[in-house]
Amino acid sequence: MCQIYSGTDPELYQSVSRSVRINGVVTSLRLELRFWQILDEIAAGEGFSTPQFLGKIHDEVVAQRGDIPNFASLVRVICTVYLEKQAGLHVHVPANTATSQMLS
Repeated sequence: MCQIYSGTDPELYQSVSRSVRINGVVTSLRLELRFWQILDEIAAGEGFSTPQFLGKIHDEVVAQRGDIPNFASLVRVICTVYLEKQAGLHVHVPANTATSQMLS
């Protein structure tokens, strides 16, 4: 089993920075190549370029919740949610459950 994971191509976990425009401001987002590949797929499926998709996600989250403390982490989780959806899985851990487990 370990070979499945330990044999991962190192190129896929290389960090890659891309410039994106969010609220008219150009910023750099650093993610592993595999996450960029997944984001490119999600964006294309939604009819956007990846920077457009990221800007839209940012705007929607800010409108719903306000501040985004760690946008890169949000983007990684979006990728896992997308993969779960593609696999027909639905995994949802309420925020208070995760927090209470960490505090236990």
